[in-house]
Amino acid sequence: MNGEHTADAHTLIATLVAALVLAFVLGFAARRLNLSPIVGYLVAGVFVGPFTPGFVGDTHLAQQLAEIGVILLMFGVGLKFSLADLWKVRTVALPGAIVQMAVATGLGHLVGTWLRLPVWESLMLGFSLSVASTVVMLRALEERRLVQSEGGRICVGWLVVEDIAIVLAIVLAPSLAMFAHGEAASSQATLTALGLAAGKVAAFVLLMLVVGARVFPWLVMRVAHLKSRELLSLGTLALALGVAYLAYAFFGASFALGAFLAGVALNGTKFTQRVAEDSQPLRDTFAVLFFVSVGMLFDPGILLRAPVEVASVVGIIVLGKGAAALAITSLYKLPLQTGLMIAAALAQIGEFSFVLAALGVRLDLMSGETHNCILAAALISIALNPFLFLMVANRKKATEEPGGAGAEEIGAKTLS
Repeated sequence: MNGEHTADAHTLIATLVAALVLAFVLGFAARRLNLSPIVGYLVAGVFVGPFTPGFVGDTHLAQQLAEIGVILLMFGVGLKFSLADLWKVRTVALPGAIVQMAVATGLGHLVGTWLRLPVWESLMLGFSLSVASTVVMLRALEERRLVQSEGGRICVGWLVVEDIAIVLAIVLAPSLAMFAHGEAASSQATLTALGLAAGKVAAFVLLMLVVGARVFPWLVMRVAHLKSRELLSLGTLALALGVAYLAYAFFGASFALGAFLAGVALNGTKFTQRVAEDSQPLRDTFAVLFFVSVGMLFDPGILLRAPVEVASVVGIIVLGKGAAALAITSLYKLPLQTGLMIAAALAQIGEFSFVLAALGVRLDLMSGETHNCILAAALISIALNPFLFLMVANRKKATEEPGGAGAEEIGAKTLS
């Protein structure tokens, strides 16, 4: 009895130790093999997950720690982005996100129909595949110093649109479940729920951009004048987490959107760079925990039970979403290299897909096997993502070699 109590009391410590130590060992091994450390972090999660023998970490705790990583990462991105930057990319990011999500949802519905899934489950499958992972995309952009590039700004704007769409989808999911199960649910009630959700998100955005943009910089300046680095770091951390929770608890928005807007409200102050640098170690640590938590959810047995289904879903994520992003960027006449980078950044899924898929299971809109298929495809797409960026980088090097760029220019002139 006392032993069980002790084990429960140290669950958080045991999970953290196992996750971080294994992540370090396997991340180091992956790097030595010229692979991305992310692959090692994911495998570490599989080892400490419930589907492999040996130590089993607390999956729920790991997911909550990973959520903190998402909050800190989005706060850091908000610190680096001004409203002017986001406004400049609206013409590409807004239609791009909508079209790509529609394409992924449509392809998921087709695959679900082919697999003889119910229509509602097929729609949930498709929509779950339409949203890119915040952590994976921003981590990839930051490692390559592309966040401030044209393509990086478009990706962040794209991500914000997807985040808002997911919030609305989560609100509408219960109404969809009522339709699917034949319960009474009028179209008016659905529209009311959608309007209420959109209104609350809009109110929060307005609050952050009007009030937060004035109050937060003043608050940080007051703390900075105390000349205590610890208080400044603690204050900014409390601000990021507090606003993120405020967005979730009172406005129905996501933690990520709240943290992002908190960072945007602080953008432009003379302490912005210092705040970003102070929070970097925490962002890195919790980002690792995010990848470990993804691995913990993965059931390797799905690869043997449903290899064709998993391959189909991975194809939608990597090829379908990537092609849709490339088509949109080509339509807006962005450079091919920029389009390929955006396509690579968005050709994966992560935390928001897990949230929506888990909600689908709870509402009986999705089976456990389809949920496992999404998790397997997420892990595979995350592991493949660094290689997609490598392919894009190699193409850029090839075109920059003597004769490479010239040949591309000649081809463009010939076509024109």
